[in-house]
Amino acid sequence: MNKLKFLVGLCALAMIGSTIFSGCKGKDGEIGPAGANGSNGTNGIDGVDANETCKLCHNPEKVDLVVEQYEFSKHSYGEAAFEESGNTTCGACHTSMGFKYVVENNVPATFTVGTNGKYANDYQASSSNAYGEIVCFTCHSSLHTTYTAEDLPALTTTAAVSMTMWGGAKSINLAADGGRSNLCVKCHQPRPVTTSTSTSDGNVLDYAALVSAPTATFYDNTSSSNKVSLSFRSGNHYGSVGAIYAGVGGVEFGTGYTNSPHTTVASCQDCHMATVTGRAGGHTFFAKGNFNGCNVTGCHETSPLSSTATKFTTTRATIKGLLEQLATKINTLGDGNPLLLIDTDTEANLWYNSTSAHYDGYLNLYNSSSNPGGYYGATGNPKFPNLTNAQFGTILNFQLVLREYSLGIHNTAYTQKLLENSLTAW
Repeated sequence: MNKLKFLVGLCALAMIGSTIFSGCKGKDGEIGPAGANGSNGTNGIDGVDANETCKLCHNPEKVDLVVEQYEFSKHSYGEAAFEESGNTTCGACHTSMGFKYVVENNVPATFTVGTNGKYANDYQASSSNAYGEIVCFTCHSSLHTTYTAEDLPALTTTAAVSMTMWGGAKSINLAADGGRSNLCVKCHQPRPVTTSTSTSDGNVLDYAALVSAPTATFYDNTSSSNKVSLSFRSGNHYGSVGAIYAGVGGVEFGTGYTNSPHTTVASCQDCHMATVTGRAGGHTFFAKGNFNGCNVTGCHETSPLSSTATKFTTTRATIKGLLEQLATKINTLGDGNPLLLIDTDTEANLWYNSTSAHYDGYLNLYNSSSNPGGYYGATGNPKFPNLTNAQFGTILNFQLVLREYSLGIHNTAYTQKLLENSLTAW
């Protein structure tokens, strides 16, 4: 028992002692002077330079500027890419991936006959690629490849264009400016007018036959075996400018066809991508009111063009007058009501100002869903009148020139002769 008390007391004494000693510690002294510097260490390996190549293009003077211009382009705000997504025939031009598909796979513009004896259009995108808005990568094939300025000039295609409206039998090759116009014409060409797969073989309509047998019956409204089943949409598609520009798109009655100098010495880019004025030029692709690309050395420098210049206004007035004469002649085939459809909607009718009557290129044929206001064929109204080869050919030429939109500026000589010869074709 005494030993236990002794141990307890000894521990208590040790604890008291440690407390006393620690509590008696004095303040730290002043820090002494710094010692001499040590020798330098070995230099490290230099780091990799930061990637500055993006700024070569993505800056306010280049890509940023192009993006702003592109917002004013119909390629940007048009709705076709949404409406035609999944459509393999329209998607070849109206969708980005569809266009790149037909280029990369060199899809032919031919028509192939099947085992059933019917022809089918080969110029189509695949269903898995018919989508996407028209964007930078649609036309510029090498963007973000080397990440240098070398990526910018390369275009998706500059090759000669096999025309689908001719089933590949004719081609367009606009060689000026390195063939850059061929990129545009790849899509800006008419789609083919085809015969019916029910009453005929579905092949491309033979324009030469319309010329060689002008008085032969083309459409008989009492027959159920016409080669072409007419509807209000029958005829040329909207993208006729490439065909007119190259001088190969019309039903060529008569002789005397020539082309304007634009066909060989100018390019689409010269005028539609000229130095910007207002909302025209550059990547807006608008040319209206912008003559910067016209009034240059080798073109109209010595006699500058403007929206009021006689050469410009006279050409457009002449072609507009010929269009109206041809429309009047075509409309005489009816019962007093026009065969050509009139659309007074200034927004829906892209060609509102191209004629005084505001034709849009469609036929005045009734369709309960797509053209309920059509006259011919509606209940109580007569059928669409009979047509000869020449008469239908002149309708095609009217549509082609109207929808080319420039009123002869792209190819004055060809456009004027096509209309003049159409007026005397029947």
